[in-house]
Amino acid sequence: MPDENPKVTGTQFNYYIVCHRKLWFFSHNIHMERDNDLVLQGNVIGQECYNRRQKEINIDNVIVLDNFDRKRGIVHEVKKSRAVHQAHIKQVQYYLYYLSNRGIQAEAEIEYPLLKRKEHVTLSEKDRTQLEADLVDIQRIISLPRPPDADRKKICYKCSYYELCFI
Repeated sequence: MPDENPKVTGTQFNYYIVCHRKLWFFSHNIHMERDNDLVLQGNVIGQECYNRRQKEINIDNVIVLDNFDRKRGIVHEVKKSRAVHQAHIKQVQYYLYYLSNRGIQAEAEIEYPLLKRKEHVTLSEKDRTQLEADLVDIQRIISLPRPPDADRKKICYKCSYYELCFI
């Protein structure tokens, strides 16, 4: 079983689901997101939507919740689109796992304000077991001496790391 509260960020968990190469670059302080228009657009959506809520709650400098409704025990995560939907779910489940290891039981909602959709997310024992296996694999990928080989996918064309991988 991995460390009860591993130092894997939510972004790293998301990148693990989307692309192992992207995870490796990001984890080795190669950050391409700052100049990407799609990333900037997503940040603006997250900041502008639901403006009555407290934003970006940093926990242990490991996970950053878009919002946490303490009364209802719900983590809110705002996303621009459903393009990497499975990565969104796993990232939010990781947040629930991390919080649960700190004694905080919660559920989550992924909100897509541009699509006017919400999705409820919970953490089952099966999810917990899979997350623990994923955390071990994340550590393995991060510790590789060089990045995994590029694997061209449809999502790559919009990725902030595209030029680093393919040009």
